[in-house]
Amino acid sequence: MNNTVSNCIFCKIVSGEMPATPIYEDAQVIAFRDINPAAPVHVLIVPRQHVDSAHALDAENVSLMTHIILAAQKVAIDEKVEASGYRLVMNNGADAGQSVNHLHMHLLGGRKLSWPPG
Repeated sequence: MNNTVSNCIFCKIVSGEMPATPIYEDAQVIAFRDINPAAPVHVLIVPRQHVDSAHALDAENVSLMTHIILAAQKVAIDEKVEASGYRLVMNNGADAGQSVNHLHMHLLGGRKLSWPPG
């Protein structure tokens, strides 16, 4: 494991080294509640494979995005926000608010969300 991956909090959650309570998981992703929720429903959907960001996706791993979105649909149903609506957010880089350099998507819902964000 390289140093970036060995210091990655999401890699540690995926490996079981750090605790998290999955609300959804399969062979490619794990989803768990954000520890600092920005909405009543705030779930992180994290691929098990370490990819630094959306910008780091390439032809070999771009299918992760489709899988993350399909997992988000399942989470939205489980969290009962599919009908009222939910927001999917993916930050890319420090200026966008990416605080963990491991590809992940936020699912936010459970209240009316304002626009524009940030």
